[in-house]
Amino acid sequence: MNFLEERIKKDGIVKEGNVLKVDSFLNHQMDIELFEQIGEEFKRRFADKNINKILTIEASGIGIACITARYFNVPVVFAKKSKSINLEGEMYVAEVESFTHKCKNQVIVSKKFLNPEDHVLIIDDFLANGCALQGLISIVNEAGASVEGIGIVIEKGFQTGGQTIRNLGYRLESLAIIDAMDAADGNIVFRRQEK
Repeated sequence: MNFLEERIKKDGIVKEGNVLKVDSFLNHQMDIELFEQIGEEFKRRFADKNINKILTIEASGIGIACITARYFNVPVVFAKKSKSINLEGEMYVAEVESFTHKCKNQVIVSKKFLNPEDHVLIIDDFLANGCALQGLISIVNEAGASVEGIGIVIEKGFQTGGQTIRNLGYRLESLAIIDAMDAADGNIVFRRQEK
């Protein structure tokens, strides 16, 4: 069991509807020492890639992406879920559906922050049905940039997102893959992975 699986077992809470609450350390209150381990592990897993930009989606992915970016010494771009008056110029736009929030959002990235010379590592906290990731991938492709890899903190392996993204030919690395969860007893089954 890796460091992340241990933390999920210790502090994660399984709720009805295939919901895993990790808000005490990952996506509400953030454990920065854990984020350091996550960033270091993503750097190890993608060390062979020439990454010059990290892309994520607001809001839960931002902290993880920022810490990870320190290990790659590159900037972070995050897709915004709403257009604000501060956004100006041309935009890349993709529609994504949130598993957690049960809604559709348009996500937006300014064209000045992604270009054909960029080699992008996409980072996010959760992967369930893969809609958010497909939206980010479409934005990278529209920019003419290349997706060098995708780093996910927790993948729900019993949902279709991971398989869909892998079938599209992308290199997807998930630090913890959950194959089953039981809200009745709180049990979590992790997929065995190569180290």
